[in-house]
Amino acid sequence: MEHKGLTERYQRQIQLKEFGVAGQLKLSQASVLVVGAGGLGCPALLYLAAAGVGKIGIVDDGLVEMSNLHRQVLYGTQDIGKKKVTCAKEVLQRMNDDIEIEVFAARVTSFNAFEIIAAYDIIIDGTDNFQSRYLINDACAILNKPLVYGAISRYEGQVSVFTSGINYRDIFPYPPKDGEVLNCSEAGVLNVLPGFIGNLLANECIKLITGIGEVLIGKLLVYNILSSYIYTIEISPTERSAQVRPLSKADFEQVDYPSLCGIEAPRQDEISADELNSLYSNREVDVVDVREDFELPKISHYTHIRIPLSSLHKEISVIKKDTVVFVCQSGKRSLLAAQRYRELISPQSKAVFSLKGGIASLEAGIKR
Repeated sequence: MEHKGLTERYQRQIQLKEFGVAGQLKLSQASVLVVGAGGLGCPALLYLAAAGVGKIGIVDDGLVEMSNLHRQVLYGTQDIGKKKVTCAKEVLQRMNDDIEIEVFAARVTSFNAFEIIAAYDIIIDGTDNFQSRYLINDACAILNKPLVYGAISRYEGQVSVFTSGINYRDIFPYPPKDGEVLNCSEAGVLNVLPGFIGNLLANECIKLITGIGEVLIGKLLVYNILSSYIYTIEISPTERSAQVRPLSKADFEQVDYPSLCGIEAPRQDEISADELNSLYSNREVDVVDVREDFELPKISHYTHIRIPLSSLHKEISVIKKDTVVFVCQSGKRSLLAAQRYRELISPQSKAVFSLKGGIASLEAGIKR
């Protein structure tokens, strides 16, 4: 980025003594991932883009709805029914064509979180549900990525920065059960609150990147818009946090975050070899072998697709049929594949099954 362009576009912040050209260059070289392009994500994205953050990622699988428009300020009536990430990118790119914007029209899951998060310097959590908050927190903690956290409800919001050994579980070690804490769609929210909190999220990012000011590390800021009362709570690392959160990628991928938060996951039915044979005979079925390529025996009696479990998210488009049966050696990986496939597809209208007992049961069924 040329200094002339810096001076013209960003003059007002460059002339700040503590900030200067050096601060602007740091912004231009930084990358920030915003998870959730809703009430919090929209203002954060607006101001990060305007400030000149060089690369911004946006993750959201939602479509613009009429009920979003009073607080999600990147969208208009003409955007209803469109993908949020597409609309957001168009607005931000018109605002600042100097920056790079990458979009992910998906939910962050235990299956894709590491791949998406690893590519960015700082992560903003602008989601509105606990399963996403715990999942994003745990991934950032394992990857050692600074996490800028915000949450809102009714008239009150909170902001913190999790890094340097402090994470979300140091405040909330155990998730509330589903329905114990209402989200914005259930409890309501005044439209200016997410604007205020979203701007604080952007502010914490800018401070982290440029090194100016005091970052909210080890502090939870709480703001009530009715009383204009602001206070902070000190946060310290806790033993409970280390005990309850996954400490490695392998552990992380085994956590069922919906279940952790009391949400009943969509059912992935197990079927027997006989039931698979009946399905295969009576309707179009994609049989998907999720074992590694070297594993034997090979499936010889059914036309099938071979996609190792670790590659499922990359090759999901290969699976075309409305009925899908996953197969592995014992039936364990195929159950996990069915769950992850459900997380990745939208709409979730397909019939998804796992072969009970794995390839052994399949071979036994064929011999009978």
